[in-house]
Amino acid sequence: MHRIPMLATLITSALVSSAWCADTPTPPAELQALDITAGTWLYHGENLAVGNQKAGKWVWLEECGWSANKAFMACSFTMNNPDKVIKSHAVSTYNHSDKSYWHYEMFDSDGSGADPFIARMTIEGNTWAEYGKADNKTYRVTYHYLSPTKVTVRIELSVDDVHWTTLAQGEGIKQQ
Repeated sequence: MHRIPMLATLITSALVSSAWCADTPTPPAELQALDITAGTWLYHGENLAVGNQKAGKWVWLEECGWSANKAFMACSFTMNNPDKVIKSHAVSTYNHSDKSYWHYEMFDSDGSGADPFIARMTIEGNTWAEYGKADNKTYRVTYHYLSPTKVTVRIELSVDDVHWTTLAQGEGIKQQ
């Protein structure tokens, strides 16, 4: 006897869930720029011999997709750097209050996950630049989308926000 009400509840829940999914909004115009990153990307590049950093090749795998509410682009990275593997999870979004893009990335370089990178992000055409601070230095990560399936990346460091030193550079190809 209890099966009919339970079945009715399950059917009602399924209908409500599928109606909500059908009504999930498309991203606002400002967020649509982030859509180019959706999918799986494979990056190849190199660290340059700068300061204490040794030169060496690296490979990154990046997997990106929209959050369920289409408010955030979430990306998981596995970065095979010359000296270690670093995993990270990044979330990019648009802040309507200050009318700017933001990039939040949590790294698991030492197993603690306690090394976040918070960066204001600019998007001008096909070029994205993330500016974030760590250890009284500014890091700039610049992505230039050559096409919807090909991007270059450059990581730079500055101690005065005027003079920049390139630490690493590479190229990403969209896999799917």
